[in-house]
Amino acid sequence: MLHLWSSARYTIDLPDGHRFPMSKYELLRMGVLREALVPLECLHDPPRATRDEVLRIHTPEYVSHIEQGTLSPADQRRIGLPWSPSFVERAFRVVQGTIEASDSALAHGVAMNLAGGTHHAFPDRGEGFCTFNDAAIAVRRLQDSGRVRRVAIVDLDVHQGNGTHACFADDPNVYTFSMHGAKNFPFHKVPGTRDVELEDGTTDDTYLGLLREHLPDVLRASRPDLVMYLSGADPHEGDRLGRLKLTFDGLMARDHYVVETCREVGIPVCTTMSGGYGRDIHDTVAVHLNTVRVLKAFA
Repeated sequence: MLHLWSSARYTIDLPDGHRFPMSKYELLRMGVLREALVPLECLHDPPRATRDEVLRIHTPEYVSHIEQGTLSPADQRRIGLPWSPSFVERAFRVVQGTIEASDSALAHGVAMNLAGGTHHAFPDRGEGFCTFNDAAIAVRRLQDSGRVRRVAIVDLDVHQGNGTHACFADDPNVYTFSMHGAKNFPFHKVPGTRDVELEDGTTDDTYLGLLREHLPDVLRASRPDLVMYLSGADPHEGDRLGRLKLTFDGLMARDHYVVETCREVGIPVCTTMSGGYGRDIHDTVAVHLNTVRVLKAFA
């Protein structure tokens, strides 16, 4: 059975004209419910993660600044979202959604948080709409409890997961794999275990060929107890920030290949949304709904 995590608290009010498409979380939840992709009892509303969970990755000073709204204006701008109590609540709940989804993936094979993938968050700072690194926190929690030892992070957001790479730079048991736009944000890349850089305008065939070339090697080298999959809708050809040319079918084939390749050898897959900034927000939501459909086929 596929379990998903979503919350009304994932959506917060932003100033008029803000470029972050905050409504995609509610639209995705509505789409899942409208199509009855999972039974209602399998769509979970996460509570707020504890401070101690977040401190598995982030520094106490940074977490306190987030909680109290005392980041410098420059540091808050680097995150790209204005501070408010709902901003704080959202950040903690997104973390808990991925924590619970990772538990479910270990139990059932696949699971998804309908948010998260905040891979630009470093231990001591956030950037690029990312406050806390939910995937890194969930992985470290599972390691600390002894439930997993080795993890592969498969990051197929169009932007490099620089924060995640930094979080695990000194951990040989976490293999970080990112396929991303070579000329896209972040402009200062942090080396991961394996980085595949894509030229602007990359299409389905080239993208899928590279994925088929690299993913089996990633799994052989990492021998993971869990794959944390950051799916990302922003490689889509209609994305404002992506600069790639993948179609809906291409992205669905991407998702299917990742999940099938992992599940056929028994590796659980915890999926998070990561980025998506479609010129038409419904395109972004459609990509994420397709990811849910793929996961459902393996549940």
